[in-house]
Amino acid sequence: MFTDLSPCTAAPTPSVTAPLGRAELATRLAELGVRPGQVLLVHASLRALGPVDGRGTGVVEALLDALGGPEHGTLAAFTASPENSTTSRLITTMTAGWSEDRVRAWREAMPPFDPLTTPASPTMGTLSELVRRHPGAVRSSHPQTSFAAVGARAVEITAVHDLECHLGERSPLGALYRLGAQVLTIGAPMGTFTGFHLADLRVGIEEVRHYGCKVKDGDGSRWCYFDGPLLDDVLFEELGTEVLARATGVTEGLIGGAWTRLVPMREAVDLAAEVLREWRAR
Repeated sequence: MFTDLSPCTAAPTPSVTAPLGRAELATRLAELGVRPGQVLLVHASLRALGPVDGRGTGVVEALLDALGGPEHGTLAAFTASPENSTTSRLITTMTAGWSEDRVRAWREAMPPFDPLTTPASPTMGTLSELVRRHPGAVRSSHPQTSFAAVGARAVEITAVHDLECHLGERSPLGALYRLGAQVLTIGAPMGTFTGFHLADLRVGIEEVRHYGCKVKDGDGSRWCYFDGPLLDDVLFEELGTEVLARATGVTEGLIGGAWTRLVPMREAVDLAAEVLREWRAR
């Protein structure tokens, strides 16, 4: 059974030795509230979860089993590539102190984004890359903030992803919201809750950033530049605490070694927008 904890209660961290089997993991997910036919966006730390038969691939298969298989349910993951950028925090930190010649050489050597072959960033976690590589997976076309999905609604989720709309209404995140997706966080803090970007954009982001990315151009590549809202997740951990304190549809509990939450995306995004408006009013 799963125990609801208040956001201020520390989640226990038991010792995990025996690997979870695929069927056992699917059962635990069902106990948490994952149902056949659902649309599920997953944020996961496999390290926190602990050993599972089949390792990460076993986790993906167990998730699909809990969803009733890809013919019924849909599994989605954030497969972003912030390395393909001139302005992301990852890149500005990496290139700090570099000479102009070194930056120029790095830009020239960078491979262009290809939704079929470009790996998800290591910062997204192993499970995101495994979802991207799963047989039958499809991926959205954004060169910096793509999503991959497997299952019945995968094409619907990934079909539209406007270049200027990293994580807004005309992105897979907007589609997931409209479809009433559930968000599963396995050992992942609320600071990584990607849906909060949608709430931030709905409340309104005034600051605009000039973005750059490298894309395919025939047999070669080119740099593409565009303007879009400045996205920042620096307050998401605090925002997540506020959202969990108000939410009524969240279930949570231990699976393996990971504190796991199942969060209704619509409720979380709507509450996050409410909290952000309150903060801005103050």
